[in-house]
Amino acid sequence: MSIPGLRIIGERINPGFRSTKALFDHDDFAGIQALAVRQTEAGASYLNVNAGTKALSDPAFLIEMIRRIQAVVDLPLSLDCPDAAILTRALETYDDAKAKGQKPIINSIAESRWALHEALAVRPCKVVLMSSERLGDAGVTPNRTGAEVHGSACSMVERLRRAYPQMSNDDFLIDVSVATLAADAEGLIKMALDGIRLVGADPALKGVHIMGGLSNLSQHLPDKALDGSDLKHQLECAFLTVAMPLGFDTVLGTPWRGYQLLPKDNFVLQQFCRIVELEGSDALAAVVGLFMEDA
Repeated sequence: MSIPGLRIIGERINPGFRSTKALFDHDDFAGIQALAVRQTEAGASYLNVNAGTKALSDPAFLIEMIRRIQAVVDLPLSLDCPDAAILTRALETYDDAKAKGQKPIINSIAESRWALHEALAVRPCKVVLMSSERLGDAGVTPNRTGAEVHGSACSMVERLRRAYPQMSNDDFLIDVSVATLAADAEGLIKMALDGIRLVGADPALKGVHIMGGLSNLSQHLPDKALDGSDLKHQLECAFLTVAMPLGFDTVLGTPWRGYQLLPKDNFVLQQFCRIVELEGSDALAAVVGLFMEDA
């Protein structure tokens, strides 16, 4: 069962998962359809569709995949392709009647690929906006503070609403880019949480959705925490426990992960809250303390 108020964009139709890549390699559309159905039955609100480099070398594969998925599920799709021409074809293929009239999501637009916004002229869409970078006098640079994340979100929403006045705040999903905890010596997870807080509290952004992918969070960590619990799953839940009260409401994730909010005395939650306040070697040493004594 999912957390009330949390929407899940099913992430599994993506060649980053070895089992899904095998389906792509063999043009196994029946297997892809089964994966779409499984995510739908597990509670996804949207399905992300990412054909990876195969979409670039064989655009017809992506187009056929969209048709096959929409033949078996009625969820709206999140279309993930960095090529504007192929994304346009994907949006033209999408049949909103087969998604109960719901708009597709463009995943995603960022300052470094701003030209993708032109695909919004194809049909009404929602759009994921990557707030981890900003456009300044020196060009596009990574954000390093929550204030910069908030500033990027404000700037992109304002520019798109001027260009497409039919869009409302409900059409925007601000992706705060959740970093990998085991490699976060620069406070990027704290940046994301601060950004969530500022976006969530901004009256001008009332109604936007705040999201992120949790798959990266626990990479390079062992399966078990020091207290014997499932470390990777608990870390994802810890992030949600902290982030949802700040306004985070959408996760790009696996629907059957069983996300839950953790009690205040949960070991992993307590350690996570301590770690995100640290930087440099102190942060990395504290991460080791999640699974090793005397760290």
